[in-house]
Amino acid sequence: MTNKLKCTFISVMVLLAALSASADIPVGYYNAIDGKTTEELKSAIQSVIRNHTQLIYNSLWGHFRSTDMYPDGVYYWDMYSDIKRTSTGGMNREHSFPKSWWGGTQNEAYTDINHLYPSDGDANMKKSNYPLGIVNPAYTTFDNGVSKVGNPLAGYGGGSSVVFEPDDRYKGDFARTYFYMVTMYQDYTWKTNYAWMLEQDLYPTLKPWAYNMLLEWSRNDPVSQKEIDRNEAVYRIQKNRNPFIDFPGLEEYIWGNKKGKPFNANIGGETGDPVLVTPANGDVFDFDKVVVGQTGRLKINIAGQYLTKSLSVLIYGADAKLFTISGSSSGQSASINSSLINAAGGYLMEVLYTPTALGQSNASITFYDGGLPASAVVQLKAEAVPEPVLTAPIALEASNIEGTNYQANWQVPDGEEIDYYIVTRTIFRNGSKFTAEYIAEENFYQFDDLEAGTTQSYSVQSVRLGFRSPMSNTINVAPGGVEGTMHEVGLAVTAMGGALKFSCPESHTGIEVINLAGQVVMRVPQVDDGTVVEVPSGMYYVRSRQTRTPIPVIVR
Repeated sequence: MTNKLKCTFISVMVLLAALSASADIPVGYYNAIDGKTTEELKSAIQSVIRNHTQLIYNSLWGHFRSTDMYPDGVYYWDMYSDIKRTSTGGMNREHSFPKSWWGGTQNEAYTDINHLYPSDGDANMKKSNYPLGIVNPAYTTFDNGVSKVGNPLAGYGGGSSVVFEPDDRYKGDFARTYFYMVTMYQDYTWKTNYAWMLEQDLYPTLKPWAYNMLLEWSRNDPVSQKEIDRNEAVYRIQKNRNPFIDFPGLEEYIWGNKKGKPFNANIGGETGDPVLVTPANGDVFDFDKVVVGQTGRLKINIAGQYLTKSLSVLIYGADAKLFTISGSSSGQSASINSSLINAAGGYLMEVLYTPTALGQSNASITFYDGGLPASAVVQLKAEAVPEPVLTAPIALEASNIEGTNYQANWQVPDGEEIDYYIVTRTIFRNGSKFTAEYIAEENFYQFDDLEAGTTQSYSVQSVRLGFRSPMSNTINVAPGGVEGTMHEVGLAVTAMGGALKFSCPESHTGIEVINLAGQVVMRVPQVDDGTVVEVPSGMYYVRSRQTRTPIPVIVR
């Protein structure tokens, strides 16, 4: 280690007490990790932080207003570019620890805001799901002054031909984010084709080249006030913390130069008095939007220390009947054994919201008894909305076709609010076909298994509040290029100056033009290649006898 690195690391450890003191760590929160070493310490940390409030994906932009703004409160703090934005236009909700590494399932990791950041859309697309690493300056394919993508230097990348390198200002931020993720979700099964940095074990979970690089990044870029403030904001929202921010140098006890030494959390507060660690009095839990007649779900982490008897929970207020406690026979009340509350990580209580009419809903939950000196009251809020009307996306030609890789692309009408997309991909191999669905947050998805002798096709649906749009058209892809973009028996429909233009290698009959209400507004007996039919402005679906899959088109 160089003298500079030694000084930096010593400074980090000297600052440990001050930084921990400046963080508002609840009394007793880290009791379970005190005195633990190496892999035992890593698992103890997981037991503390694992239970948390699971967020709703479409609420993330609202949460970023609390977690990822510059101190002036005007601009989003983007660790992927230096573009200053006051709105989310051109930005993505970025999984800094790529969701494809565990399969992209919408589980607790999918919406864990400890690793989700607002990101410049272009940088996000370029970094894709590549591992972190050091880019070889001679083989850089993308560099916006903050994010770099390209071939790795020797010893980095874990076998991936491309890596993503963040700016020096943020290398420590990403390192501590990754330390959190591989501890929090150490029991996940990683996809083998994306496991460049990961091992399928509770310990060390990171491969040696990866944790050595991340340790170096963390030493060179110590915990900043930005991270401390963000950690506090995340805790207020999600009810768990990143201990690698609370205790700078904690990672050394797990992967670094303090392996085998017991960690002293120096947390104090061992009074023995009953205390409710989370939730805190005044916390707000937001279901966001839920369609009338559907059920929204939200989990609240209830954790405490030294409770002497069961904790009582009661939902009350004007709209209380719309909220119920999962598993409760009475619906609005429950009693939770103190041993569950006192256990490391606490207890997850699920609250359901089932609206019966449009509008805002509000209720309160009070937590009392348990030996607590005072009760805690939190707020529940939700908005009941109508079922969304969704238009089928328009699948576009695949791009970036290189070797076994290609990028599926699509577009949706401007102004249509989408939570995420479902890409249905079919592989045709030796007379058999294999179909699977993939979740995408942006209007593209990267595939890396295009094989010689096979053909693949993809189509897309958008999803909002759990409802799917109609299916898009289908795009066929084969090694060497795109095989075609027309629907079924070769029909393409495009808007052209207040009219529909038909492109087809052979005649189509029984054409129907359908509006968004499902009404047939026009019938055309037959069209040929180049036929133009005038229609009013609007959104339509078009189908013929030869292609029954509706084709979406927007006429302006």
